[in-house]
Amino acid sequence: MFWRGVVVKLWFTFLIVIFVVLAIISFLLLEFFDGYHLKQAENRLLNQATKIAELLEINQQQLDTDQIVETVKDDSSRITIIFDDGTSWSSTSVDENLPMITLEWITGNDSFHSVLTNEEDVGGQVTLQPNVQVLMVGTSVNNGEFSVFAYQSSEVVAKTTKQTSNIILLAAGIAIILMTIFAFFLSSRITEPLIKMREGALELAKGEFKTRVPILTHDEIGELAMAFNRMGRQLSYHIDALSQEKEQLYSILRSMADGVMTFNREAEIILSNPPAQKFLNDWRYESDVDSEDFLPDDILYMLKNVIHLETEQMQEVTVQGRNWVMVMTPLYDETKVRGVVAVIRDMTDERKMDQLREEFIANVSHELRTPISMMQGYSEAIVDNIAATIEEKNELASIIRDESLRMGRLVNELLDLARIKAGHVQLNKEQVELKAFVDRIIRKFQGPANDQDIQLELELRTGLQMIYIDQDRLEQVLTNLIDNAIRHTQLKGNVKLLVEKEKEKVRFSVIDTGSGISEEDLPFVFERFYKADKSRMKTEKRKGTGLGLSIAKNIVEAHDGSISVQSKQGEGTTFTFVIPEK
Repeated sequence: MFWRGVVVKLWFTFLIVIFVVLAIISFLLLEFFDGYHLKQAENRLLNQATKIAELLEINQQQLDTDQIVETVKDDSSRITIIFDDGTSWSSTSVDENLPMITLEWITGNDSFHSVLTNEEDVGGQVTLQPNVQVLMVGTSVNNGEFSVFAYQSSEVVAKTTKQTSNIILLAAGIAIILMTIFAFFLSSRITEPLIKMREGALELAKGEFKTRVPILTHDEIGELAMAFNRMGRQLSYHIDALSQEKEQLYSILRSMADGVMTFNREAEIILSNPPAQKFLNDWRYESDVDSEDFLPDDILYMLKNVIHLETEQMQEVTVQGRNWVMVMTPLYDETKVRGVVAVIRDMTDERKMDQLREEFIANVSHELRTPISMMQGYSEAIVDNIAATIEEKNELASIIRDESLRMGRLVNELLDLARIKAGHVQLNKEQVELKAFVDRIIRKFQGPANDQDIQLELELRTGLQMIYIDQDRLEQVLTNLIDNAIRHTQLKGNVKLLVEKEKEKVRFSVIDTGSGISEEDLPFVFERFYKADKSRMKTEKRKGTGLGLSIAKNIVEAHDGSISVQSKQGEGTTFTFVIPEK
């Protein structure tokens, strides 16, 4: 990992640049010093030759030539003098491989022959013998009276050049080593903020949005670090906002009564809320499937239709005895369907309400049709003089009157129930003396109870003096319950009103020893138009409308209370309601 890092790459880049630059500089220096040493050697030889020529010109004694030459020349060079009469003189040299030049060689070389003819100063490298290369200069004095040639082996210049080259290469090597170390630290310095930002980016990728990187410089990298920290803050803000929105969405979905599911194009569930999960679990249980990935064929069929047709689909299904309506709508990603959202609603209660509404209308129609038919029939009998005697007419008129009163009670109770359910009835609560209130109700029913040889009693198990109630409405509840108890209790039976305190509430119980209510009918006793089964119905004229218990339930609930019933066929029934004492 280290060798693939930015530090190493930047380091190698620096090294390549440094190596190329040093190589170019070294090459140029070597070329420069190669020519420089050659020129210096040539100038030195020319100076020697010129100085010797000048001295010889001053001292015309040929016998002094050795002394003059040895005084001027160095050990590595050799001097040859050509006189105008064709004679020559050559010095000795410590370099045994350095040959002596002759007049014939000079005249055979075009460059140096011009020294003799044109009296020019000439210099350059020449080859005297195979593998013997020398640096030679020549100069002429006193109109060609004599010419001086100074030369030395090229190896002398090469040695000097090699020494210089070694120094340059050594300096370049040292420079490379130093620059390598410097480049590494420079690369590390430059990339340190980048490494910090990389580590910070990895932390951000892990969800640590509070990660910040230090700002080590004030250049572009420092600005990049500032931008990185700003990005981290913005990410933290937006992620928090998204999390809050997501949590709000989940809260809304969890609190929804309807089931919601989201599918992708592969029919995989992406999101679902508890009602939707319960719906699927019930369907899996009904299908005897344990797999959590199981989707019923009806759902798969709807999914395919929604995705391919890109239209909303709706279907009603029955699962575990409950009615469900599924509505599926496509989800779009720009112009392409990316998934499906399904809304599932439990329509069982709505269907039941529809059924109850239909039954309510039918019951009202039935309850009204019977007295109307009787009133119509008996009134026609009176009009047609079918009743011959006054007694018969009075009897028919009495029946018509009873049926009209029954219709009036039915209409009044329907209106009363509608007002209570709509919340249009305002309770007139006041402090009422509890004992006097229940005593009055018992006295009111004492006569009807005695007529049927039924023992009606009151049991007051509380010392509570006052209770905060709507006296008329609560009397309506107790009247209905006690009246029902008396009507459905056989001769010599018992009906008891029990009043007791329960914490900060008061419990009223109407207990009878009548025929009881069947277990199948118990859940529906508080429904509108409920009437006991035939075993509880008597044949006396006085019959209920089937609305009393429903009205009683709504009045109790308006008092912030609750009402319940317990019954066993052949043993009796107990209606109990509990309301706050204040």
